[in-house]
Amino acid sequence: MANTVLVINSGSSSIKYQLVDLETGEGLASGLVEKIGEPIDGHYKHEYQGRKHELEEPIHDHEQGLKRVLELFKEYGPDLNESNIVAVGHRVVQGGSIFPNPALVNDKTIGKVKDLAVLAPLHNGPEATGAEVMRHLLPDVPQVFVFDSSFFFQLPKAASTYALNKEIADQYQIRRYGAHGTSHEYVGSVVPDFIGKPAVGLKQIVLHIGNGASASAQVSGKPVETSMGLTPLEGLMMGSRTGDIDPAVVFHLMRNAHMSVDELDNLFNKRSGMMGMTGFGDMREIHRLIAEGNEDAKLALDVYIHRIVGYIGNYTAQMGGVDVITFTAGVGENDEIVRRRVCEALAPFGVKIDMEKNDTRSKEPRIISTPDSSIIIAIVPTNEELAIARKSAAIAKEGKDSYGNEFKH
Repeated sequence: MANTVLVINSGSSSIKYQLVDLETGEGLASGLVEKIGEPIDGHYKHEYQGRKHELEEPIHDHEQGLKRVLELFKEYGPDLNESNIVAVGHRVVQGGSIFPNPALVNDKTIGKVKDLAVLAPLHNGPEATGAEVMRHLLPDVPQVFVFDSSFFFQLPKAASTYALNKEIADQYQIRRYGAHGTSHEYVGSVVPDFIGKPAVGLKQIVLHIGNGASASAQVSGKPVETSMGLTPLEGLMMGSRTGDIDPAVVFHLMRNAHMSVDELDNLFNKRSGMMGMTGFGDMREIHRLIAEGNEDAKLALDVYIHRIVGYIGNYTAQMGGVDVITFTAGVGENDEIVRRRVCEALAPFGVKIDMEKNDTRSKEPRIISTPDSSIIIAIVPTNEELAIARKSAAIAKEGKDSYGNEFKH
């Protein structure tokens, strides 16, 4: 069997995992642990060789959940002891200014990831906990942190800097960090070979649109802009997040609705976007409502498209043109209506799509623009797990990271 990497994404009450074959890039097995720490029974789902195995039982904490995951591998396969695991890769949302590159998991890096929870309170704490637990469960396997923000650490200062009081910004590490960086980097790296153009000089826009949504502009594979900022709240309209909004709305609601910081956080992150405007965060439900004549859903989709087109225009101007626009993630890969609406808005600039290709579902990368389109329009499925696996394996092979940390059994 080829070498593998176990990729783990720990959330506050859930864990996603996938065992990745480094030779083929295939996900050999995957699963989900849900409802950790909740008063009701938790749920495990483990998939291997086309078979799903599910279990319900109380899950008190991440340690219990991850122990059971290792048992599921042993019981239903593949046996991790025979899977040639060279590393465990942990997705971390926020690396701040501390981690421009992946890092080996140790006491020091775990502490720093926890400290950075101030910038990603819903994510970094659980992600550090997951790494801490796996470090004890598989002590002989290198554990690696891979940061969602690392790719956008390269942003030009004009793009990463807020026009905020400098002393405050420096003291509280306030800048644009971006998110979904692993996905944007992976998709951006795949596009040149796929469309048959050299990476050097290629100007591309990647639209990672799903329940969470972000856009990036890349020149020669390097990011020059991205839509998310200090947190994943900034930017495009999303399933439950506002995206861009006048910050004075916060002051207005505090003064007039007497809302607390926590209430506003919940409102902006969990009760807005598509969910807030229509009652549904799933785009399929939005399309159903529109077909039934629901005006709220129609307006919500109009706002959604308006934001995407606005970012495309902004990034095209920032780059001095664009060669290719790529759709990825849940909505980007599967929603032909959203893709069509976006491209129709760009038609005055020479964008043309093949309607049949756009309407055809496929898990393979594909070009949906016509040969005479001014801009290539592509769909490239994202694969964050493979990107994390490759980065983790590279550090495991080296035996150390770029910060001087070495793996010791």
